[in-house]
Amino acid sequence: MMQIGTIVESLKLPLFDGLKKAAELGAEGVQIYAVARNGHNLLEYSPVQLRELKDCCQDNGLQITAICGDLGGHGFQQLNGNKERVDLSKRIIDIALELETNIMTTHIGVVPEDSSEPMYSIMADSLHEVGEYATRSSAYLAIETGPESPQALKDFIEKAVCSKGIAVNMDPANLVMVQNTNPAAAVRLLKNHIVHTHAKDGIHIQNCNPERVYTAFAEGGFKQLVAETGNLFKETPLGQGGVNWKDYIQALRDIGYKGFLTIEREVGKNPINDIGSAINFLNKIL
Repeated sequence: MMQIGTIVESLKLPLFDGLKKAAELGAEGVQIYAVARNGHNLLEYSPVQLRELKDCCQDNGLQITAICGDLGGHGFQQLNGNKERVDLSKRIIDIALELETNIMTTHIGVVPEDSSEPMYSIMADSLHEVGEYATRSSAYLAIETGPESPQALKDFIEKAVCSKGIAVNMDPANLVMVQNTNPAAAVRLLKNHIVHTHAKDGIHIQNCNPERVYTAFAEGGFKQLVAETGNLFKETPLGQGGVNWKDYIQALRDIGYKGFLTIEREVGKNPINDIGSAINFLNKIL
């Protein structure tokens, strides 16, 4: 049976207040950012503080579904700085394990469609090192879907990275908004690698170059990109976008997924209301 969680930062509250609110809304788990914008930084937490965080989750009946290790920038695409990212990823995996989850999720940059590009091996080598570190503790670095096609991601994991510690964080909205592809089909293609999922929705407005989109995000130029191209996609509340939730959840059931559907809400003026509605929406389907 799948369970429902939420990214606690999506509630736009201080961390411990967000945990209490997530429980009040009916969430069974929370994903927590390692480093939150204008908020906490788990990398600076002492063992005592991490234990207090874990206790707060347990006191509110919440399981930590994963730690989000998004560090901004271009992910693992650039050789200069990758050593630091690898080391930080290992630290985040250690923190995740301390908090009794074995999953770190992150964006890694855009995997090139052409495996002969130098960037391809740069990314693969770095992720192999992190993956092997994770494997030794039965943990995972889960790559979030969206920047590349599901087939390109599958090939990258299986043919280039070659580490059991590298997995997939399935985000159906990213696939709809950026790739304009069917999330249920992506689930069946990536079935052997999915360890965590986001519950997010959105609509595709016009075709776009994923590499250009994610480069704009990495460099803080997304508004400029939209000014040049017009709106490319739009995030929506759950059930109001292009994700066919019945088909998507059935696909997850078909592959035997029994983890969390972790709600992510990145926009909107009333995130608490949106997340509460999303929990109700998913409960009806489940």
